[in-house]
Amino acid sequence: MSALTRRLAVMAAAALAPVLVWLAVDPLLGHRVRIADGEQTLDIGAGAVAVVALLASLSGWGLLAALERFGVRRARAIWTVVASAVLAASFLPLTGDGMDGGTRAALALMHLAVAAVLIPGLGGWSPGRDSAGRGGARQYQVGVEQRQG
Repeated sequence: MSALTRRLAVMAAAALAPVLVWLAVDPLLGHRVRIADGEQTLDIGAGAVAVVALLASLSGWGLLAALERFGVRRARAIWTVVASAVLAASFLPLTGDGMDGGTRAALALMHLAVAAVLIPGLGGWSPGRDSAGRGGARQYQVGVEQRQG
């Protein structure tokens, strides 16, 4: 699988994960995910959940790609720390008023679902590397060519 294909699959999974949480909470358990701001109430639907997750995922991918493009040492490790800090910061709005405990818990689970897919999916792997950080497939190919040659 190419790096682009793998990262696109991670983006799709990161957008789908919180929608699955929403499906469990809203239609299955019957708890409307909504935020009240004064007299206005915002019902949070599956479409909004998917779009926000996709935008967050694309932002994360963009940052990782920029770090890799500019040759930052330990780009994946730096990205993982930044992604973890963004996850922690994403819980701050959940401490405010305007939502009940069920909505607060559902939103927290959605944030965790995106992070559970995105952080290992993007941060734990980079093109041309195996899990031990060696040149994986490329090293294997060179070794095969040398033995055949």
